[in-house]
Amino acid sequence: MQVSDQQVKIFHADGAVLIKGLLSEWIEVIRDGIERNIFSPGPYAADYLKPGEPGRFFDDYCNWNRIPEFQRVIFESEIGRIAAELMRSRSAQMFHDHVLVKEPGTEKATPWHQDSPYYFVGGSQTVSFWCPMDPVRDATLRCVAGSHLWEKLVLPTRWLSEENFYPDADAYLPVPDPDNESDGYRVLEWKMEPGDAVAFHFRTLHGARGNHTTVRRRAFSLRFVGDDAHYVERSGRTSPPFPGHDMSEGEPLREDWFPIIFTSD
Repeated sequence: MQVSDQQVKIFHADGAVLIKGLLSEWIEVIRDGIERNIFSPGPYAADYLKPGEPGRFFDDYCNWNRIPEFQRVIFESEIGRIAAELMRSRSAQMFHDHVLVKEPGTEKATPWHQDSPYYFVGGSQTVSFWCPMDPVRDATLRCVAGSHLWEKLVLPTRWLSEENFYPDADAYLPVPDPDNESDGYRVLEWKMEPGDAVAFHFRTLHGARGNHTTVRRRAFSLRFVGDDAHYVERSGRTSPPFPGHDMSEGEPLREDWFPIIFTSD
């Protein structure tokens, strides 16, 4: 698997790029891992539906160190090298895994958001991979081109209660509505097959429609940081929280919790 110079340029210009077949050899392994995750959820698992809303929207993260299928993908596939190449980084350091499953008939949309303000990570070298395990057309990931270059971060909110995540809301941009605002947003979205991946920056505004089809939409994400990653203090509990990490402002992420998956040395 290779990424072209053009794909790297698109990633840095738009904040997101499609990589066909990135994990096509790992589809069954990932599907098995997702089923294991659903059967045995972790401490951060959530169902993002209110009473009476149809379908099921299952979400869980930070399970790679207990789910062997996820470990295999992280350590045995080429995704770490691809991450480093996209970030223009010497190394790729694992941040966390994320599973999002929308069962058939789930009308709930994934809200527009950036990942960065939820995290305690600073640095410009970041990349997330969103990889569906089912064919997706309308329920695919949607990204706002160039939003990773905005000077301010978008206000993080809680997906179910829709409350502000941190108390200092004035420090953030209001959550945009790219579908209904006339500010010239360019929304990127792709028809995808299992094993394809969208690579996007932590600061890229993104979301997804509900799953109005008759088939599941299972998505597996891996998130990486590069050479310039460091710990930053937020004004509240981050997501993921990683309690007891004992890192201080400006320090590199501790490698015993966030392993280096690839280095070009």
